[in-house]
Amino acid sequence: MPMLSRGKHRNPSKGACFMEFASYLAGERWSDHPSCTHPLLAGLARLVNDHTSDAARPRLAELIPSVIGLTGDDPRLDARIALCSAGAALPVVAHERQLAMAVSILSAEHVLAELEGRPAGDLSERGRHALAQVPDATRWAYTFGRGVRVSPKGFRRYAAPNTVQLAVRGIAQACVPDPDPLLRDLLADAIDDCWALLRPATGSTTGTTTGNGAGDATEPAPPAVDPARWADACRLTGLSA
Repeated sequence: MPMLSRGKHRNPSKGACFMEFASYLAGERWSDHPSCTHPLLAGLARLVNDHTSDAARPRLAELIPSVIGLTGDDPRLDARIALCSAGAALPVVAHERQLAMAVSILSAEHVLAELEGRPAGDLSERGRHALAQVPDATRWAYTFGRGVRVSPKGFRRYAAPNTVQLAVRGIAQACVPDPDPLLRDLLADAIDDCWALLRPATGSTTGTTTGNGAGDATEPAPPAVDPARWADACRLTGLSA
């Protein structure tokens, strides 16, 4: 696996982050903001890339092909990514961040219910599972959010990106023995959630769903990447295939 590195790189000779490698594999201009991936999912990938340790970051590379072509205008995508991020973070982050993550879960669930025509307050299995682990934070979040209405447009523009950022940073700084697997699982689950919305017949693309995702891990079908292009990307970034 290639040795990905933190941050933005001016060109391949300086190295590559997760999304820069994806831009090359997709045949796009070298960028950590390629058009081949949904903007919020790409933002999550950049954050996970930068907050994963140098030793563990190479394991993220196998997920790169599955974000290529994973984009669309479905407004549920942002809510699903935010819900996935907050749900992964809630059980492990510090108390003050638990409060924010619980509010984020309820907000994402509210937006999803509105977009899907479900009754307000109807929670997904992922949301119920995450909130059940922190009852104090959940009670506070329900009190805090009473009477507050979150529009899908506002959530997509402001709340969803903030939730993803707080979630990744919270997991990376959490008092757990090894946050790296949690960060990788978060990214893998978010990818599966996006594929489930955009390509429901394909099921899981990563095959690493932890049990709360929307994908079906029994039929992993990652997009094919030209091995020669993969090797060329590794060569250009000064890394080994």
